[in-house]
Amino acid sequence: MFIKEEVKYKQNRVRKFLEERKFSALYIKKEANFSWLTGGGINYVNVATEIGGVGLLLTPDKAYAVCNNIEAVRMETEEALPEQGYEIRRFPWHDDREVSIVRELGGSNLAADFGFPGATDVSSSLAPLRYSLTSWEVERYKELALLTSQMAEETLKTVKRGDKECSIIGRLCERLWDHRIDYVIAFCAADDRIHSYRHPIATERKIENRAMLSVNSRKRGLIVSITRFVQLGKVPESLKKQYRDNLYIDSIFMAGTIPGRPVVEAFKAGLEAYKTLGYPNEWELHHQGGAIGYAPREYRVTFNTPDIVQENQGFTWNPSISGTKSEDTMLATKNGPIVLSEPVVYPALIMEAGGFSFRRPDILEL
Repeated sequence: MFIKEEVKYKQNRVRKFLEERKFSALYIKKEANFSWLTGGGINYVNVATEIGGVGLLLTPDKAYAVCNNIEAVRMETEEALPEQGYEIRRFPWHDDREVSIVRELGGSNLAADFGFPGATDVSSSLAPLRYSLTSWEVERYKELALLTSQMAEETLKTVKRGDKECSIIGRLCERLWDHRIDYVIAFCAADDRIHSYRHPIATERKIENRAMLSVNSRKRGLIVSITRFVQLGKVPESLKKQYRDNLYIDSIFMAGTIPGRPVVEAFKAGLEAYKTLGYPNEWELHHQGGAIGYAPREYRVTFNTPDIVQENQGFTWNPSISGTKSEDTMLATKNGPIVLSEPVVYPALIMEAGGFSFRRPDILEL
């Protein structure tokens, strides 16, 4: 159920956006923006699409939901859009009137978060409105992060020699869906595939000695990203050292992610840690992560990223060294970075970096 104060606050932010840019209305249909603006609502039918089936149109003094008759009933009842102040404008599914309705209600200087006919696409300038999470979102994010950590770790505790990578994904999905959590990305790699591929799409390969599980989970629009490892038997000393080096590099990234500072400073500090620990070129083999929230990465950080870290902004750095990876979701706060997806049932390691202490997951030995 939505929180009225949260929804009102976000609608006011959108209207300020309209006023500053002198648009007559804003029409949004992207899943991320719909969930953000409605306090966690769902406007999609097909999980593989970025654009949902219901649009929200905000003017300086009115709010409308535009959809066909198929979606209208659920928008009225389960999503409770009228209670959020939206007047539902529906049209028959067999007579698509979306464009004419939006143009009639939206005025002559319309903005949209996608390529809507006759509108200015403002998706890139609209996205930053989502970055600084409200107190309500922070509480939902904490819950999702711990649940995701728990579900992934409990899944890996079931791994046995001969299990297929794709079967591990299936077990994870069952656990996630039991809490109405879906995933937008999930990887599982066995043994040498961990070393070979930065994006190991799960196959029917059978696990022999080691597995890596990565997932981007989503609930009420918010997304958490984590990675965990399991070893069948003792972890070789060389792998143990590399993994801990990888955790330390990640912790350096997080330690530099401070509200008010350029995010590129954290990026450069992380790259320096790669070099100091003897892995100077590994960062070139995969992106290092960045901001997270209503997208798997709101933006990826490079040398040219201009963004300043915001208060209560989510980040997931994902440094990797061939054969290992470190990935957890954190929150940038005025009191320092907080790891939201701490280990729940896994053994933990304490990493000291940049004046902060981080509780990080170790490799599970079975």
